[in-house]
Amino acid sequence: MSRRFSLTRYNYWLPYCLIPGLMLLTAGCGSLPPGEAQGEVSDSQQPQSVAVDVAVASLGSLEKDTEYVGTTFPVREVSLRSRIEGQILNMAVDVGDRLEQGQVLARIDDSISEATAIEAEAEVAALQSEVASLQADVNDARAQVEQARLELQQARSDAARTEQLFEQGAISEQEAELDRTAVGTAEQTLQSAQQQVQNRSSAVVAAQRRVAAQQAIVDRERQRQSFTMLTSPVTGSVLERVLEPGDLAQVGNEVLRLGDFSQIQVQVQISELELAEIRQGQTAQVRLDALPEATFIGEVTQISLAADATARLIPVEVTIPNSDRRIGRGLLARVNFGQQNDRSVVVPETAVQVASSTTKENNSDSDTATMFILNRESEQATVTAREVQLGDRANSRVEILSGLEPGEEFVVRSSRNLQDGDSVRLSFISES
Repeated sequence: MSRRFSLTRYNYWLPYCLIPGLMLLTAGCGSLPPGEAQGEVSDSQQPQSVAVDVAVASLGSLEKDTEYVGTTFPVREVSLRSRIEGQILNMAVDVGDRLEQGQVLARIDDSISEATAIEAEAEVAALQSEVASLQADVNDARAQVEQARLELQQARSDAARTEQLFEQGAISEQEAELDRTAVGTAEQTLQSAQQQVQNRSSAVVAAQRRVAAQQAIVDRERQRQSFTMLTSPVTGSVLERVLEPGDLAQVGNEVLRLGDFSQIQVQVQISELELAEIRQGQTAQVRLDALPEATFIGEVTQISLAADATARLIPVEVTIPNSDRRIGRGLLARVNFGQQNDRSVVVPETAVQVASSTTKENNSDSDTATMFILNRESEQATVTAREVQLGDRANSRVEILSGLEPGEEFVVRSSRNLQDGDSVRLSFISES
């Protein structure tokens, strides 16, 4: 009886307990906003545009050639040195300044050289005066020679006349002998005068040589004065200022270091196993980290005959034009000696979605895939699905035989799967 009574009592009170709960639930449902009650989605839950990485299609090659790293140097470096001793008075250029051939770069004090030149010129004047005096002596000696020649002629004439008179017995033999003696004396006088002319002429020649030697000293000192103006032997730029204004330059001291940047040289080290593939005059591709947007075509201008005895590496020099002086010294250069055949569009493998379908046309198999092409025509960028034909694959890249043209923008990767017509937003690493 007790069990039956308890069940009956439970059944009696159960409806009264459920009624308040149902009333509360009904009130709660009635308090929801109309939109939420009908299952509407808020604006924050609307689908957003997909983030994508975009690249620009370009011609390329699947082959990956060996790349060598080197450093850029000017085609010619010049060490401008002092040729005289003196204090540097001023310097008209600084590091990095461009200069033209023949431009005055610095000036050295020339007071010592000027004093030496003046002294040498005074010595030349003194020697020239000595030459003039000796030349006057030569003229006097020649006059004496002429006088001695006339006296000899007169003595011979007198001797001939007295000889006739002696033969005729008009005079004595003693008188005739005196005239013969006078002839001998006149001959000796003439010979002595001629010797004086010769001696004094030799003295003049010696003095003239001293003048010439001293004049050479003067010319040398005047030329040394021109060394006080340091001029540029090349058209290029200043690499380094070794001395500054106020420094004392000795003969042979380096004052400035200059570089000719009309061409740039890059020296790389290659293995002896690859030497057979490189020849002088061969073209090479050079890329610079400082100028990543440009690729320069250079030429192999020198292959060293001396290899490193330990590493067996051979220095190879590549020269590239630099007419606009964009390339400087000490830049990191990457040299590629391969002859790449860039005749097809090459894209990363992540940009294609292989459809696993093979179409057979003209008894040939061709793999196809889907790529998403960027469309910028509307205000919001979108993508268009396009089927492309695939070629060879290598180095995580794939060749596109058809369906994609150079210059078109395509999606490399996306934050989620794309559909034709999806709105996208470009990541900051996308190409443009």
